[in-house]
Amino acid sequence: MRALLQRVRHAHVDIDGERVGSIGHGLLVLLGVAHDDDESAAIKLAERTLAYRIFADDQGKMNRNLIESGGALLVVSQFTLCADTSKGLRPGFSTAAPPERAEALYNSYVKECLRIAGEVATGRFGANMQVSLCNDGPVTIMLESSTHLT
Repeated sequence: MRALLQRVRHAHVDIDGERVGSIGHGLLVLLGVAHDDDESAAIKLAERTLAYRIFADDQGKMNRNLIESGGALLVVSQFTLCADTSKGLRPGFSTAAPPERAEALYNSYVKECLRIAGEVATGRFGANMQVSLCNDGPVTIMLESSTHLT
């Protein structure tokens, strides 16, 4: 499982012209689920996401996590994060989880984030989404679960 964290000033997701998720200051998480991921990986990655210290403290150092910074969370599914790019000029997706399994694990990740953070904005799993953001820093970090994509 891969979570691409982007520290943002604001972000939102639109589907067919409708705004389905929006946040101010916080984290936009693009989440990819691999074929060998499980519920344990989803829960651990959610916990790590929310504990990851990429927000500035009073001295300007990255020492605060999302909750300590008072930020919001927007989680968007993105199976292309699990692309196999090791060969050729076209990505392969055999390492990505099948849609039903990926959706269940995406939902487990979101549920754990809700349990810890209390509020989570989301996109819509499997939809064609337009994601807009203002990356703050910019700060973009890739977190991976302990499972491997190959």
